[in-house]
Amino acid sequence: MKNSVKIIMLFFLSIIAVSCKNEDKSPSYHKGEMTIFTDESFKSVTEALAEGYMINYPETKIKVVTKKEDLGFLDLLHDKARIAVMSRNLSPEEIKAYEEQVDLKFLPAKFAADAVVFIVPKDSPKESISMEEIAQGMQSGEKTFIFDGANSSNLNFVAQKLKKQPKDLKYSIIPGSKNIIEELGKYPNKIGVIGLNTFSRPYDKESEQLRSMVKILPVENKGKLYNTDSENLRKMNYPFTRTLYFLTNEGNFNIANGFIRYSCTQLGQMIVQKEGLQPYNLYRREVQMR
Repeated sequence: MKNSVKIIMLFFLSIIAVSCKNEDKSPSYHKGEMTIFTDESFKSVTEALAEGYMINYPETKIKVVTKKEDLGFLDLLHDKARIAVMSRNLSPEEIKAYEEQVDLKFLPAKFAADAVVFIVPKDSPKESISMEEIAQGMQSGEKTFIFDGANSSNLNFVAQKLKKQPKDLKYSIIPGSKNIIEELGKYPNKIGVIGLNTFSRPYDKESEQLRSMVKILPVENKGKLYNTDSENLRKMNYPFTRTLYFLTNEGNFNIANGFIRYSCTQLGQMIVQKEGLQPYNLYRREVQMR
């Protein structure tokens, strides 16, 4: 009888052990690994959010991979990453492809306001640039504007703003936004086009060094000049303000959707603000007086 009881107890203990083992391996928002594709232009804010998430959930490992925006979107559709960071509006055809291949409703998770900025060397006499200059320059054989490459978020966004296809625009290329800043002085008649997040971190030494080398040109639109201060980003007055958002191919609440929720709540939005960008979700600060 005693042996029978022991056998029964061992049987139930083995079931519990197997259940616990399976539970450990089951997907979860607080443990596991994930890859995020992001364009170089908003790599910094993506990495900062990933680091914050991993600190809060030490059993998670997030790998941030730099990839041109268009290529990152295509690879997301082919399940090569769990999340892609986007800035441009997708076409109806792209939304359809996303919904069919990923089998999810297109629901972009917006988390920050960034900007495409036009820069010149610090000693340049140029003080501003107009929308007309930009539109004309992007059609000129002089290729006045320097981008970080084809398929990049900066080129895509400018093309979308001008209601053009990237292939129809004329421009020069220096690979990498930091390289554009560092080499722009060699081309006194050129204008660099980069993402604000490249050097938006207020107290970061590298960002300070990069900012010291160039000046951001305010953009004139309909007779008014707009710079990239927080108010103009928040109100989207600056003509090249863009909203950053996440797309995922994860259909349940595991690490990808956990990360997205974290990025869009107060803690994640504080990280966005520390990156020098405008948080998309604003939270009121309330002080209780006793």
